[in-house]
Amino acid sequence: MQAEMTVRTAREEELALLPEIERSADTLFQRLGIVFPPGPTVIEEIGADARVLVAGEPPIAFAAVIELDGHPHLEQIAVAAEFTGRGIGGLLLERVIAQAAGPLTLITFRTVPWNGPWYARHGFTELPGDRWGPRLRAHWQAEIDAGLHALGPRTVMWRRGGR
Repeated sequence: MQAEMTVRTAREEELALLPEIERSADTLFQRLGIVFPPGPTVIEEIGADARVLVAGEPPIAFAAVIELDGHPHLEQIAVAAEFTGRGIGGLLLERVIAQAAGPLTLITFRTVPWNGPWYARHGFTELPGDRWGPRLRAHWQAEIDAGLHALGPRTVMWRRGGR
């Protein structure tokens, strides 16, 4: 399926489909005992501030990138649960990396196999706290305040972009 998948910028009318993709992807965390609290999805919260790429027609996965401290920050990659394990997240990540000018940061679960270890296999390393900009630091604190860090250990990672 990966070879047939096209990654492109989301069309305006497709944005309404993305929260359901994210909710589907979030169900995979339940196997690990991670249950996200009810409320808006990440994609609903960031809204118009994000650059959104999708895979599939109609979309079955997406990546959302925002800007923090003057560089891109990968806020979310979500693949609908029934399409995981087919390389679609990797295709989205490759495109995000290729489009990034300068460093690319993200915050993720440190030990969830398809989070921290997966990003490490794609060249991301942990970013020490003394190298965080003020907006990244505020983003981290907002996650703590929302209770996300109580669900499992989190980490900030980064790598150089492709441009």
